[in-house]
Amino acid sequence: QVQLVESGGGSVQTGGSLRLSCASSGYTASTNCVGWFRQASGKEREGVATIYTGPGPTYTQYADSFEGRFTISQDKAKNTVYLQMNSLKPEDTATYYCAATFSSSVCYLEPTYNYWGAGTQVTVSS
Repeated sequence: QVQLVESGGGSVQTGGSLRLSCASSGYTASTNCVGWFRQASGKEREGVATIYTGPGPTYTQYADSFEGRFTISQDKAKNTVYLQMNSLKPEDTATYYCAATFSSSVCYLEPTYNYWGAGTQVTVSS
């Protein structure tokens, strides 16, 4: 089992920034991908960015809508993955979740990961 805890959400104005954190614990060696996903009210959950957390080089992937504004990174020593969000817009308002899984290929953006955190709310006001 892997436990994930998100933090860093809050309320900001348009153009502001937030950094989300995802701390993982448990049998983290069973996973090699961590992703950030979000779900706005009345919408389906969507992938934001993913990062390879296994041995060796770090690989990241972004959904087209977020590349350039959002940056995913990790601190392997702390088992923590971050999502830096800049130039936030009201349409970024959503609950943001981190999730972990094992993938034999790329760290995909589809929200079918095995382990999920409870989510953290991000609200962007105009």
